Amino acid sequence: MTRAVNQVPGIPNFFLYGEAPRDVRSQFLHLELLGDRSRPNNWQIRPHAHDNLNHIFFIAAGAGEMQVETGNFPVRAPVLLIVPARSIHGFRWEPETSGHVLTIADAYLRELTAREAEFASLFREPEPLAPPDDAAELAGFADCMQSLARELAWEAPAHRTAVEVHLLDLLIRILRLAARDPARPQLPGPHAELMARFRQLVEENFRAGLQIGDYAARLGVSVAQLRFACLKTARCTPHALVQERSLLEAKRRLLYSNMNVAEVAYFLGFEDPAYFTRFFTRHAGQSPRRFRLRRFEGE
Repeated sequence: MTRAVNQVPGIPNFFLYGEAPRDVRSQFLHLELLGDRSRPNNWQIRPHAHDNLNHIFFIAAGAGEMQVETGNFPVRAPVLLIVPARSIHGFRWEPETSGHVLTIADAYLRELTAREAEFASLFREPEPLAPPDDAAELAGFADCMQSLARELAWEAPAHRTAVEVHLLDLLIRILRLAARDPARPQLPGPHAELMARFRQLVEENFRAGLQIGDYAARLGVSVAQLRFACLKTARCTPHALVQERSLLEAKRRLLYSNMNVAEVAYFLGFEDPAYFTRFFTRHAGQSPRRFRLRRFEGE
């Protein structure tokens, strides 16, 4: 049974920050200085999301705080920040913090991932990446951003190819930087493409109550194959990944909308709000109401 719920949005959904949503060209790529939007907004970017756009922040100097989904963490240069599409994020920067913000259309990223499956490992969730090891490597990231900025600013011969060369150079640098973190799960090549497709399918259907067998059938693989890919790449089962996505959406709705607990439950496809409360409490370690209250109390 479908129930109508109050779906007043609590988080703005922008094209680029402050711009009304609009269609995204399949190979949309945008690069700007961090201060272009932060300075006019008094160095504060309020929590928001983008449906079809992924961000890479390269913070070269300064510091601040990043709010991502349901938590905050400090940011200090030099650092790279990854923000996948649909992730809620916001910032408070110290004045005159500097760097670049690269925005990549989801469709373009999928095209690149189809050619190099390991790129998918960079956009699983919002996260900071450890800074480059030395000055030369750091300068390489800065030069890469500057080269991409120059190429995007003019129409020289082979412009589109040159843009993609610089973009691929940047993604490869970031991928190799991430690979040096032993605590970060890596995506084995043979399973990366399947995992990326599964995550996309979960994103589109996590409220529909699909069984893991349904997901596997739509992906054209067996349940065993899907489970093996998840264990290898994410170190958890397909069922756990679906539950994780439902829990994330529950937290978003509790923090950023005026839905009550029952409305959140119905929105996520739970027929019984009491069952939703047990689900949330088991996975979050506290009840939905307590989770919402702790945020308002500033704990």
